[in-house]
Amino acid sequence: MKGTAKTEQRVSRSSPFGNLTPAWRVLLLSLSAATLVSACAAAPRTDAAGQPLPPGARGPEKVRPGISVLITDSLESIRGKRIGLITNQTGIDENGRSTVDLLHSDPRVTAANVKLTALFSPEHGIRGTEDRANLPNERDPKTGLIIHSLYQRSTIGPPDSTLRDVDVLIVDLQDIGTRTWTYVGVMLYAMQAADRNGKTVMVLDRPNPLTAMRAEGAILDSSIADATEATAANPKNGFALWPVPLRHSLTMGELALMFHRELGLKGRLTVIPVAGYERDMWFDETKLPWVKPSPNLPTLTSALVYPSLVPFEASNVSVGRGTAEPFERVGAPWFKSDSLVALLETLELPAVRFRAERFTPANPGDGKYNGQSVPGVRVEVLDRDRFQVARVGAALLWGIARVHGADFTYNERRMDERLGSTSMRKALVTGEDPDRVVDRLLASIVDFERFSRQYYLYR
Repeated sequence: MKGTAKTEQRVSRSSPFGNLTPAWRVLLLSLSAATLVSACAAAPRTDAAGQPLPPGARGPEKVRPGISVLITDSLESIRGKRIGLITNQTGIDENGRSTVDLLHSDPRVTAANVKLTALFSPEHGIRGTEDRANLPNERDPKTGLIIHSLYQRSTIGPPDSTLRDVDVLIVDLQDIGTRTWTYVGVMLYAMQAADRNGKTVMVLDRPNPLTAMRAEGAILDSSIADATEATAANPKNGFALWPVPLRHSLTMGELALMFHRELGLKGRLTVIPVAGYERDMWFDETKLPWVKPSPNLPTLTSALVYPSLVPFEASNVSVGRGTAEPFERVGAPWFKSDSLVALLETLELPAVRFRAERFTPANPGDGKYNGQSVPGVRVEVLDRDRFQVARVGAALLWGIARVHGADFTYNERRMDERLGSTSMRKALVTGEDPDRVVDRLLASIVDFERFSRQYYLYR
């Protein structure tokens, strides 16, 4: 990229990429005060010989995350700048090299007189191994920098004092395509802190692991959503931010663009997109290395089932933390597994099998049923393309409440923050047909998909 000048070119809502040339190029959009750095492949897709690809086939370009695109294509945008970096173990390039190491000591970066001056870590810490609150600051042994923890009682933004020696605040974190993810919260709070302090924010984009094709679940009720900045003195939960569906079908960079415009932020925002990425790609199809985004999401399957089960974090039901398959099972000492499975089977949900089992949590981060062998239900994904997280989650909430009655308890506010809707929760636990409950969401999902298309970076 040559400088950071902005143009007035806009992206069509009906076709977010317009008529782009086959080569990668930098597209600068005037989006409020945001600067968008985009590199987009043209249509139609072709093979290495220039011949059109059949439907569903992939082009020859290798998928490269935002950090690689920054260093190879857009390094001029940070030449001579002091960099603050919010990242963790998911911040790596396609070869597994750490974003911290790349911005600290890559010869191309040092030749551009870029200096890494501050490090920040989100929930679970810089290495993604912590499963507790109140994470302390620590010192990074390679860079010698203090790693400022942005997870105290809950997620917070960077304190003003930590941004004094920063020109550009870079965010490089892996989202999982689900509304309840605090890495999105730390990105938003960082944007707000940078806005207040006159700093540029740069988001190094990464793929949505669940594809960016399908939105599902309740759109967060506006009475629950709170996008105001979180600080140590004014903590927030870090995820109930803005009215988006539970499975939102956007990338971190696209969410950043949406927040920037919809919240009226005035500071400069730069998004460095993923090269070679297409919306219908599952994470394993990108060929990028999978790194656990948190201690309790070890696989892509657990990330897919996670939005179905995350509301039970607010209840006395275990979601399998402390087992080898967290977020792929539910259970409790009072579970009537066979009865629950029989009830769920009457719904004939596509692409999923429910199986009665027993499991034993070992030192679970949520403290539920440590060392106890508990009856439960395993959620088995039969076809990920047809698996519907909203219907599976609604069926489980309905079924657990119906089979177990008063044994099933939960915190209403915390469950609503995760599920997204008080009325949906009430309908399900009082026995309304879960398919009808989910069907009522469809019109709002269609509206959201139409609205969010203006922020698409990929096709």
